Amino acid sequence: MAQTNFIPKNPENIQKLVGINDGNLNLLAEGYDLTVTDTGNQIVITGDDDKTAKVIAVLNALDQIVSTGVNIGAPDVVSAMKMADKGTTEYFPDLYKKILIRDAKGKPIRVKNMGQKRYVEAIQKHDVVFGIGPAGTGKTFLAVACAIAAFKAGEVARIVLTRPAVEAGESLGFLPGDLKEKVDPYLRPIYDSLYAILGTNTTDRLMERGVIEVAPLAYMRGRTLDDAFVILDEAQNTTDAQMKMFLTRLGFNSKMIVNGDMTQVDLPGRQRSGLIDAQRILKDIDQIKFVRFTANDVVRHPVVAKIINAYEKVEEKRQ
Repeated sequence: MAQTNFIPKNPENIQKLVGINDGNLNLLAEGYDLTVTDTGNQIVITGDDDKTAKVIAVLNALDQIVSTGVNIGAPDVVSAMKMADKGTTEYFPDLYKKILIRDAKGKPIRVKNMGQKRYVEAIQKHDVVFGIGPAGTGKTFLAVACAIAAFKAGEVARIVLTRPAVEAGESLGFLPGDLKEKVDPYLRPIYDSLYAILGTNTTDRLMERGVIEVAPLAYMRGRTLDDAFVILDEAQNTTDAQMKMFLTRLGFNSKMIVNGDMTQVDLPGRQRSGLIDAQRILKDIDQIKFVRFTANDVVRHPVVAKIINAYEKVEEKRQ
């Protein structure tokens, strides 16, 4: 067991690095199974040499960030830890150089890891982008952020967000209300992203004006979407016919983002997911980019990545 001390470049950084109620240090201690304590002017790490070296790498990376005036939280710490595991913390500060947009409270929205960086760069460079990977990787949230940024910059005239209303254990028919009220719960993650970035009042106002449209996938049939930023969420629950129908809605001066998680297919019977075939059929089209996320790109609580990995191991054994 080795003991190492970390002293930030600026003494004022120590409080930001430690976090509220030592929250950031607790994440490091749990993630690397060692002891991390704050003495007031330095951080003391006690544990295995290799793990201690990773904690020092994380703290150095975070120290560079807070020195620029950025306030960090748990997602930042988790991202730095994952880059330390890969030995790539030298690239960590690059993630904070660009602000995608500011949310309703004025807080900057940035990418949190290299997977998200590749995803956003693909959205900026390609007409159609597929984001494929597990929950918690920020696919929907970042797509909505890019859509709002494009709208505010005058690059598109409207935003269209859709997802298939596929039943996942419950029947739509037994839900109360009219069709909209039955379907809205399935669209809630999209609403949540809009409200977080634009605020409730602005979102509702833009939806009333038709500038933002949130609708089930079935409502897309027969339309051509010009000057629009279009996002299809939960694409793993589309059939081949639905996927083809959606992609052929693409109009001039428009972008399409297709997000899905192949481990969460809820299609009834033996229907094949349209997302599976799309990867094979469209892989050679230059204007289409596929970005794949893994459990390493999850930006939720560290235990979420462990849960995903555990299920993936079970699934591999079954296959």
